[in-house]
Amino acid sequence: MEILPNKETIAYRKASRRVRELKEFYGNLTSYCLVIPFLAILNLLTAPGYLWFLWPALGWGIGIAFHAVGVFGIGKGWEERKIKELMEKEEKGKIKTL
Repeated sequence: MEILPNKETIAYRKASRRVRELKEFYGNLTSYCLVIPFLAILNLLTAPGYLWFLWPALGWGIGIAFHAVGVFGIGKGWEERKIKELMEKEEKGKIKTL
């Protein structure tokens, strides 16, 4: 016998997943903010003529940008949210035309 999840369980799982995504993003951003300045200082102390720390800063920064888009922008739930939004707009439009 299979037990079907109720709405509260589904909502909890979605919220839990969202919190995990946010936690991972903020962890990534915090690491970036700690490591890149360390690399910059190391670079300036050892080889100030060539700013090699910019390469990891750029690469990691691009990764963080994509991560941010996934978490805050067009992510897994974006399509579902957009569908609901359009359906609500269409429903309101039908009600107004009656």
